[in-house]
Amino acid sequence: MNEQIRDVSLRIRSLREDMGISVAEMAGIHGLSETEYLVQEGGERDFTFTFLYLTAQKLGVDMTDLITGRTPTLTKYTVVRKGRGLSMERRTGFTYHNLAHRFLHRTAEPFLVEVPASEPHCTIALRSHNGQEFDYVLEGTLRFQIGETETVLREGDSVYYDSGVPHGMVAEGSDCTFLAMVLRDGDGGKMV
Repeated sequence: MNEQIRDVSLRIRSLREDMGISVAEMAGIHGLSETEYLVQEGGERDFTFTFLYLTAQKLGVDMTDLITGRTPTLTKYTVVRKGRGLSMERRTGFTYHNLAHRFLHRTAEPFLVEVPASEPHCTIALRSHNGQEFDYVLEGTLRFQIGETETVLREGDSVYYDSGVPHGMVAEGSDCTFLAMVLRDGDGGKMV
């Protein structure tokens, strides 16, 4: 287990226990059995974005708290220089760079996402989470699936969708970079 995964898993377990939230309740929000949840919480498997996102929401903390152990403090603005976003490797090969990780009480989660080229015609892993999402392709080609619908997005193309519908993407032909904006509602910072 790598050190970052271990540290995140310890923070999750400590927060859950401190808040008196049962394993069964946490497993339920993820659609997992208690055993599957404990594998995740134990750091035996890397965390998906969706797992961290839903966990942070349930625990009432910022995703930055879970990943770094530090609470964001900026409230007027934050500047993130090129290549300096908070990086998280999620899913196989996907690298997410959070572009607002130091801003407190964000109403959106902006990410620069780098995706390595996939095998031609591979199956797209689908995930879902509350909220809405906007993805804008900066370079490369992204094969995107939502529900049963699949489309190809190229440089300059975008998609806006209900992220509660199972969705996923893979880079086609070469590596792909896109901007992802996960949107929250205006009601207490919860995801739509």
